[in-house]
Amino acid sequence: MEMIKMVVVLTILSVISGGGLKWLEEFTKPMIEVQELELVKGPAIREILKGASNDPVESRFKIQDGDEERTVFVGAFDGEPRVAVLEVSGKGFADKFGLLVAFDVVEDKLAGISVTTHKETPGLGGEAKDNPAWAAQFKGKPVNKQCKVTNDGGDINALSGATITSRAVCDATNQALAKYEEFKPQLVENMKSAVK
Repeated sequence: MEMIKMVVVLTILSVISGGGLKWLEEFTKPMIEVQELELVKGPAIREILKGASNDPVESRFKIQDGDEERTVFVGAFDGEPRVAVLEVSGKGFADKFGLLVAFDVVEDKLAGISVTTHKETPGLGGEAKDNPAWAAQFKGKPVNKQCKVTNDGGDINALSGATITSRAVCDATNQALAKYEEFKPQLVENMKSAVK
């Protein structure tokens, strides 16, 4: 009888604790998203879209991608919404990383990339985020051409000592290229209403 009481009490405590943690997660999720947007993604987006006549972080909308909802950031130049920024993730040498990829929807070219989060080795794979000259190689590439490092027959110079990370950024960019091709009509349609 004593054992049954213990099991019942432990079960009740587990249910209450689990429910409390789930509530806490749901309660803090919007606050975490705002902080991440302002402190991590926002600066990277504004850097990629430097010179935009709008605030690209404010000019955003969501699109449905299967079960996932993707946020698209919009940059307007000369009053015309022409650059869409998609976020993808990739698997680098150490762990997953976040990557923002900007597309010029008028010229069908890459407008830039920026690694937002990573756990790569500082000074090696970490240069994917910290080296703007390396990221600048992606700017102006046509959307109908896959990104590859020079070792694989492409035209992206790999980071010194970080070929795995360089390949991973290329792979994630190619993932974003596929999403861009899939969603371009939706992007163009929603971009005007996102820029106020």
